[in-house]
Amino acid sequence: MYLICISQMNALILHKSRFIYTMNKKLRYAILLVLAIACVAFYFARDRKRYVTAQGVVWTTEYHITYESNANLADSINAVFNKIDASANVYNKSSLVSQFNDYGEVNADSILTLLLAEARTVYEQSDSLYDPTVMPLVTAWKKARKEKRTPSKGYIDGLLALVGLDNVKVENGVMRAATKGVQLDFSSIAKGLACDEVGRMLERNGVTNYLVEIGGEVVAHGVNERGACWYVSVDMPTDQAEKTEHASALVLALDGKSVATSGNYRQFAMVDGKRVTHIIDPKTGAASQSDLLSVSIVAPRCVTADAWATACMAMGTASTQALMDKRNDLGVMTISTDSVGNYIVWSNAAFAACVEK
Repeated sequence: MYLICISQMNALILHKSRFIYTMNKKLRYAILLVLAIACVAFYFARDRKRYVTAQGVVWTTEYHITYESNANLADSINAVFNKIDASANVYNKSSLVSQFNDYGEVNADSILTLLLAEARTVYEQSDSLYDPTVMPLVTAWKKARKEKRTPSKGYIDGLLALVGLDNVKVENGVMRAATKGVQLDFSSIAKGLACDEVGRMLERNGVTNYLVEIGGEVVAHGVNERGACWYVSVDMPTDQAEKTEHASALVLALDGKSVATSGNYRQFAMVDGKRVTHIIDPKTGAASQSDLLSVSIVAPRCVTADAWATACMAMGTASTQALMDKRNDLGVMTISTDSVGNYIVWSNAAFAACVEK
């Protein structure tokens, strides 16, 4: 009996020993598994991209850029701005466009060449109502508006001889004016091009999800931080030019598209009892007195949207709607007023397809 008890005790001890060994083995496996999971999580967390925001002021307007990346690309964004400024900023006296305006010719870089090519396309398709050589007329009207007067017809007629994109030629990389006094102003599309160029820079750095907004011109690609497409609000016009907040007319859902808006409701003056806007008709030299308050254009590239938004403002409501009603490559929305001041909103099918459902 004694021997049996000893035997049973030894069996019990042996069983406990095996249990402890098995338990330690499972614990080791569990610890190793936890460590492995932690290493994998750390590895992916290290390489996981986050959404970065860059904002500031360029060309006296605010910009907001959001992109998904594990790198801070602020220096590269500024490099794009500096490149466009050195080429196309008419207020930068050392820029290439300023040199052209001063001397009548300049060695054109890729930015200036691209801007001129885009301008010429829209110039031809808009019956020359989009024309960056309108600068002498804009300058004359800007001065007259400040002085609350209308420039004389003789003076305007004289300046019209300097207007027309056919007066600008490019041969062997040299941009020349056909007539002394011809001037270029790409301010109406430079911000749109900047949006495109920042987007291209981001893509060269592996970024696929981003939104670039400069002074209301927007390029959107991919998805936002919530995994949805980018949403962009289009403002309703207002007579209160000093307001910084505006009511939204609608919201666009954009992926791989750009939007630009041009309007005359913020930039105008009362001259001789009439509302004179900053939009100049390059054919007549007259300041616009159209019922068209704003135009928003959706296009594959922001430089294209920017140019057409300006062109449509010069064309007016009826001509814009007639031209754009059948186009499916550009989305267009116009906001105009009727005889008693009510807003009239119109859009073509391509624009309506971008409106958030």
